[in-house]
Amino acid sequence: MDKKPERLVPEVRFKGFTDDWEQHKLGKIMNVTSVKRIHQSDWQKVGIPFYRARDVVAISKGQKISEPIYISENKYKEFSEISGKVKINDLLVTGVGTIGVPLLVQKTPLYFKDGNIIWFQNNNQFNGIFLYNAFLTRSIQNFIKTTTGVGTVPTYTIITGKETPISFPKPKEQDRIATLLKTAENLITLQQRKLEQLKQLKKAMLQYLLTTEEKSDPLIRNKNYNNKWDTTTFSKLLNYERPENYIVTNTNYRKNGIPVLTANKSFILGYTNEPNVYNKGEAIIFDDFTLENKFVNFPFMIKSSAIKILTSKVNYSLYFILYISTFTTY
Repeated sequence: MDKKPERLVPEVRFKGFTDDWEQHKLGKIMNVTSVKRIHQSDWQKVGIPFYRARDVVAISKGQKISEPIYISENKYKEFSEISGKVKINDLLVTGVGTIGVPLLVQKTPLYFKDGNIIWFQNNNQFNGIFLYNAFLTRSIQNFIKTTTGVGTVPTYTIITGKETPISFPKPKEQDRIATLLKTAENLITLQQRKLEQLKQLKKAMLQYLLTTEEKSDPLIRNKNYNNKWDTTTFSKLLNYERPENYIVTNTNYRKNGIPVLTANKSFILGYTNEPNVYNKGEAIIFDDFTLENKFVNFPFMIKSSAIKILTSKVNYSLYFILYISTFTTY
């Protein structure tokens, strides 16, 4: 007896939805196109704005566009019949550079003139938010990466765009999924705003709570503290230790064990079971090249000889010393 084919449905669904999902190549259910590129000689400083692939990446990250492109009304009319106009819920996807970055059109008029942007004309087949998030899934991103080649300039083309497979449910289930994803996105945005506000608050606190070169005392002090602040150098506050004894020999890191550290944003590179562990208490690791630093209060090893290890010479808080050094960068 033949085995029944597996149903095309996700592992988790909203209650009440039982229909199978459909799967199609996008070129079969929507118009996938690009438009004529405007020659650089037609660019202007004012007029109708147009967008390039790198502009799509910037907008998708919430960044401002550097050096926006404009063309005149007359020049736009020359191209309008060829290029058309992007509509709300259409999707723009970058085809060069950082390939596969989607941008959902949420306001118009929005025009673009770049052959390196693939234009998916939605025409109400999809909930726009559902379509946008579908392009962020591992399956579509992997398809884009495996079909763009490994040449000097990998590209995601109209042909590849038409071949892109997508799985999707009926409209009502798309709407439910989109509502949940939009709610999550709104929460992320609110938390990011809160994070930025906290960073600004911290900056202000550093300005008022830490001393400057011009003043011997900070502008704001905790109650009952009125002694004058000392002036000294970091060389008198910190011990310096070279890192050679704590550098890992094998960079095929494990999933657990002693953390291998760097002073930049990644911080923990991986884990090791090598024995030459730094385990002397609190330390600041400092990168000679990037000038970045991190406070560490657990056993660790490091990868690079560019990382130096600093500890406190005197009975001062090492964490406070770190903030004093950070203050100089604000």
